[in-house]
Amino acid sequence: MKTQIRFFALTVILIGLSTSLFAQVSATSSSSATIVTPITIAKTADINFGNVAINTIAGTVVLTTAGSRTSTGGVTLPAVAGTVTAASFNVTGAANYTYSITLPGSATTLTSGANSMTASTFTSNPATTGTLNGSGTQTVKVGATLNVSASQAAGSYTSSTPFTVTVNYN
Repeated sequence: MKTQIRFFALTVILIGLSTSLFAQVSATSSSSATIVTPITIAKTADINFGNVAINTIAGTVVLTTAGSRTSTGGVTLPAVAGTVTAASFNVTGAANYTYSITLPGSATTLTSGANSMTASTFTSNPATTGTLNGSGTQTVKVGATLNVSASQAAGSYTSSTPFTVTVNYN
């Protein structure tokens, strides 16, 4: 009787295993991908704060993305403005895609001989996210604040290290 029970139990186990083996099913899937036009950015104009006059009080020149400027503190803007431009960048990529804009988080130093001042508080238009038009392009304008020390020495100041604007698809 014990042998029959063992045989019966073994048979049930084998039938159970064979049933679970037949219970497996499969499906297949195809793979696909779409490669979009890489996003690029190219500078078309540098920031230029123009002519600036200073007295014994420190101040700033705020250059907007539209290329207009205002001054604070001891800074004055002479009638002969010189060249005043916001930086300009041409962004290209896949039509109608959105992208993020990353501006410098730290100041850029401008020097004239041994003298220096900084540009900081960068702003852009569009501000943080842009959308490429139907042709896959958009212009990004960048302004900043020039920080001028009291009695800043006269000279033509330029940055030895350019600032970086980064764009990336969202």
